[in-house]
Parts: sequence; C-alpha cells; structure tokens
Amino acid sequence: MIQNNGGEYGKYIIQDLHDPQVGTPEFREMYKRFSNRILWVDDSVCPGAFQMNTAWYYAVPEKDPVFEEHSHDSDELIGFIGSDPDDPYNLNAEIVVSINGEDHLLTKSSIIFVPAGLPHARISIKRVDRPVFHFSVVTSRSYDNGAYGK
Repeated sequence: MIQNNGGEYGKYIIQDLHDPQVGTPEFREMYKRFSNRILWVDDSVCPGAFQMNTAWYYAVPEKDPVFEEHSHDSDELIGFIGSDPDDPYNLNAEIVVSINGEDHLLTKSSIIFVPAGLPHARISIKRVDRPVFHFSVVTSRSYDNGAYGK
C-alpha cells in the first residue's frame, strides 16, 4: 500500500496548499484574518484539473462585502457547511450571498449552483459562531473573472 500521495498516481492527491496568491496583497492579508485556506487545486497544481478552493471561515472580516459580485464563463458550485457534527445543517453563522443582485441570508449549510454567466457572490459574512467550511468549484482549468479583484 502506498501512503498518501506517493506512487505513480499520487500526483492526483493534493495534500498541501499551493496558495494561488489571488487578489491584491491587501486582500490576501485581510483574507488571513477571517479565514484559513486549506487546499486549492487547478490546472497549474495538477495538470488537467478544474479549479477548487477550500477554506475555513472563522470570523467576520473588516471588509463588507468581502467578495464582489462577478460571473464566470463556466459553472460553479459554492458551499458553506456548518461545523457542528450534532447539528450539521445549522450554519452557526449568517452569510449573505447575492445571485444576480438578489440577496439571500444563509443560516443553514448550503450548496449553491451558479450557471455560467450568472452574476453571483457578493458575499457578506455577518456572524460566525462556529467555523464554517467553505468551498468553491469552478469547472474551468483556472479561476477567472473572480471576486478577488485584480
């Protein structure tokens, strides 16, 4: 048995953060004060892979909204998952997410499907009582036209 990401096919197992360095240096510093990015994968990390980001959100950021509304040329899934194993549907947080200018207050664990071209994800994190697991998956080889700005 091969342990972790060794062997011929271990290159497909991502276990270390390859920080994408997205956004301005100021944004990256602010991001670290309310979240902890866990893993990121895209074509530059694993050739042929589509893009996925994972992070824990654990505080309310000083910037509101923390992410601006944007769109992609590919479909996206965005997830916010509560961390209470005894009550997994309780987000234990309040997060406002926009979809084409329509604001939705999330208080339950959620997965949002965003079709290509649909403006989305002006995100405001209003309250965090327990860490929230966040992920996003864009079905293109890299993250483009995103909420992180220039």
